[in-house]
Parts: sequence; C-alpha cells; structure tokens
Amino acid sequence: MRLFLLTILTLICFASNSILNRVALAEGDIDAVAFGVVRLCAGAGMLTLLVMLRDKRMSLAGKGRWVGVASLLVYIFGFSLAYESLDAGLGALVLFGLVQITMFAGALIQGERPALRRWIGASVAFGGLVWLLWPGHAAAPSLQHAGLMAIAGVAWGVYSLNGRGTSDALGATATNFCISAAIAAVGAVAFTALFEGIHLGAATPFGLAMAILAGAVTSGVGYSMWYTVLPHLRGSTAAVTQLTVPVIAIAGGAVLLAEPVTARLVVAALLVLGGVLLAVTSRR
Repeated sequence: MRLFLLTILTLICFASNSILNRVALAEGDIDAVAFGVVRLCAGAGMLTLLVMLRDKRMSLAGKGRWVGVASLLVYIFGFSLAYESLDAGLGALVLFGLVQITMFAGALIQGERPALRRWIGASVAFGGLVWLLWPGHAAAPSLQHAGLMAIAGVAWGVYSLNGRGTSDALGATATNFCISAAIAAVGAVAFTALFEGIHLGAATPFGLAMAILAGAVTSGVGYSMWYTVLPHLRGSTAAVTQLTVPVIAIAGGAVLLAEPVTARLVVAALLVLGGVLLAVTSRR
C-alpha cells in the first residue's frame, strides 16, 4: 500500500510540473527564463538537502556528468519557454511522447533490435503527435512552442539514457541540478547586465512561489520519491505507470486552468499513450 501511494504521489508531482509552469506564465506572474532559473535553484537546494541527510556528503564527479548537465539545462528552459503558449496537458503529452521516442531511438543506436511490436507502437505514438501538431486545423498549437517542448522531450530522453546504469540516481540528479543551477544563475545575471532581458525582479510573489514549488517539491521531492519506488517496480510496470502523467496533466489543466479538452487532443492522447503502451509491454 505504501508503494502504491508513493507511486501515485510521484506521478501527480510529475504532472504538476506542467500545471505549475503554465499557471505561473499564463498571467505574466514571471517570465519563462526566470521560472526556469528559480526552478533549478529550488530543485538543487532540495535535492542537496535530501542527499546530505542521507550521505552527509556530495560528489561532483560522475560518468557522463556534462551530458547530464547540458541535457538538463535544455530540458528545463525548453519546457519553461514552451509554456508561454501551450496548454499544460498538451505540453505534457508532447513532452512524454518525445521522451519515449528518443529512448526508443537511443536503444536502436546502442545496438538493440526491437521486436516488431515496439516498432509499431513507436510509429503509432509518433503518428499521434504529428497529427496533433499538424498545422491548419482550428486547434493547432503554436509550432514554435510545440517545437520547444519537443526539444525538451528529446533532452529529457537523452538525460534518461545518460543516467542508465548509474548506481546512485538521486545523487547524480542532485549534482546535475546544482551545476545546472549555478550555470543558469550566472548566465541570467550576465544576460541581464548586458541586455536587460531577464526580469526576475518583476516576478510577482505568486510567480516565484510557483517556480519554487515546481523546483523544490514537484521536481526535487518528486524525483526522490521516484528513485525510491523505481527499484520495486518492473521495468515495464514503471514505463506503463508513466502513461498516466499526461492524462493527469490534461485533467488538471481542464479543472484548474479551464483548458479545453478537444476531440483532437483526446484522440491524439489515445494514439500516443496506446502506442507507448504497445511498445513497452510484452505480448504476454
């Protein structure tokens, strides 16, 4: 029962990242880049606290460290910038689909030979995304912002592939967040000094609170809970449980942000999630 509740809470945290980011940007309470910087710093602080409570120390060394840092930075800021326009549920669906497709592509590059079932599933999921984002229909999203979310999805897929085989996933993620937060903070200060482009001081208390919540709780605590339950789940079970994240985000966006749930979004979600389900489960 404890494992079940932890898993549910983790999935709600992951879906909430989309909702918090969208609600903070929707009314201009904070700009997208500032949201990403604050989220990274809050996440780094929480993850460092959790690792220090566990181990009493932090290590900056690690295989693939800079790939992890670079992909985390691309994910965080692609994600934030995409939500300047995208609805929370739609963005979560695009992100999830691209993460899974990237991990499928990564398996191919690493020499795996997926069964026909996985090829069909990946093709169906990709087709659902293409159909959802195809320009010309009334509910077509901004291709620029959908493209940013697609880049974020690829980056998180690369981050996940890079972290495979890591003996201490929580420690590695904490270190990646700390380095990324330092780079983002220095970059934001330098960019503001040169171009006055990031207006952190213009953020409202509500916008800052949403960014801190997204970093410390739904990212920091969320990843900690996920790495706690993951060793107790089968690989296919872990993959299937993640199918609920876009669904939770779509439902949360509809209830909390009054985002429309169109027939096209529902059909696309069924195609994407059904394709991923087909790809990650065995015939048995």
